[in-house]
Amino acid sequence: MPDQILTQEEIDALLSAMDRGDVDVEQEKGEPEATPYNLTSQNTMLRDQFSALEEVYDKFAALLNSALSSLLQRSIEVEFVSNEMVKYQECIHAFSTPTSFIIFTMEPLIGSALLAIEPGLVFSLIDCMFGGKGKPLNRMRDFTQLEQRMIHKLALEMLGQLQKAWQIIQPVKISVKKTESKPEYVHLVSPNDMMVVIVFAVKGKEFTGNVHICISYLMLEPIKEKLSSKYQREKDIENTWSQQLQRLLQDTPVSLIAELGRTQQTVGAILNLQRDDVILLPTGPEDSIVVSVDQVPKYLAYPGVIKGNRAVEISEMLTLNGGAV
Repeated sequence: MPDQILTQEEIDALLSAMDRGDVDVEQEKGEPEATPYNLTSQNTMLRDQFSALEEVYDKFAALLNSALSSLLQRSIEVEFVSNEMVKYQECIHAFSTPTSFIIFTMEPLIGSALLAIEPGLVFSLIDCMFGGKGKPLNRMRDFTQLEQRMIHKLALEMLGQLQKAWQIIQPVKISVKKTESKPEYVHLVSPNDMMVVIVFAVKGKEFTGNVHICISYLMLEPIKEKLSSKYQREKDIENTWSQQLQRLLQDTPVSLIAELGRTQQTVGAILNLQRDDVILLPTGPEDSIVVSVDQVPKYLAYPGVIKGNRAVEISEMLTLNGGAV
């Protein structure tokens, strides 16, 4: 510490230098750097809100693996590759011409989504559908009408498996809206809207390629609570407790009473009752009776006898207020 204290001679030299202007005592004032921020854009961190979709990805990969292997009659491997959120303009500009674009809807979700199959993979899959080995083409070209029909058949198979995979979280009905082969003709949302892009790799013995599923953030926003990891954890806990409660309730003893009839008597008439007296009821063997569970009316039934035992045949269920369902 003592070495850091200036001596009187050093202080005098510093003051003299300041007077001569040799030392600049004013700090340089520069303009602060500003980082542009668009308040209307969705942050890429929103991808964490859709973590529950990972179950859909895994299910879809397994279903598509089995479906393509059966359709092409050969071993096909489908793997989940990546999941990211990008702007729509970046998403669509990443594809080349031609690419198989299938625009589809997912009712009840609002809007359209996109299935994109890379051209090399398209030609290989079509070749396999006609009995070939799926060897990749050396030069890309536009799709013929016959190839477009085969692409449509292939897309229906893929989207059918995607619809099954979505049953895990939200039942949807997927319908093909249109098909395109050029990126500039595909318009789903505004250029700056965010898209969830899921990539799957499809591999065969002679070929490999990627399948892209692109869903806009606006399309998923109404059900984003269902897609969060927190919701899935709470749902799993709820299902666990629900099953346990159901098992406990099945072993809970309750009293079951079938009321044959009901009548009113005066206190005097009851006091005068003798042995072998008969009390008349307003109902007969052809009339329905009320069956109560723990004193709560639940069913209408008809009295009878089965194998020498008194029994009732349930004919109708009642609500708590006694009305028919």
